[in-house]
Amino acid sequence: MDFFEDILVGTSTPLGSHSFFAEEIISFARTFDPQPFHLDAVVGARMHFGGLAASGWHTAAIAARLRAQAIARHHAELRGQGKRVPRIGPSPGFKNMKWLRPVLAGDTVTFVSEITSKKPSASRPEWGLVFTHETGTDQHGREVFALDDCVFVERIEA
Repeated sequence: MDFFEDILVGTSTPLGSHSFFAEEIISFARTFDPQPFHLDAVVGARMHFGGLAASGWHTAAIAARLRAQAIARHHAELRGQGKRVPRIGPSPGFKNMKWLRPVLAGDTVTFVSEITSKKPSASRPEWGLVFTHETGTDQHGREVFALDDCVFVERIEA
């Protein structure tokens, strides 16, 4: 992520892809979301999911990890070019999280972040708020995950 002033609304950034395999789905579910359809392929196949389904929280966690990794890669590039790297503050929250289709064992989901708007922070002049729409699309081109996010980004001039 660039400094607030350099961020262009409408810019889309590929965050990366992740393949969801049975072992990882089950491991995540055991720890964080032990629903039968996340733990057992037979149970998942009997339900409307049609197979072993990843927890929606698993999908969200992968999206967040890929977003953080994409920002880290971009900041490494900036440092490699001798440029300053902006501070990224906390997220004041997200909204409209949607799990649109089940993510099944063997699916590969590709995540993208699009800048939808931005505004200077009214209470913290050294920061701006950047709003994004994050999506995850499976290998068949079907959107499986979406959310609207917000993050504080350092301004060049306060």
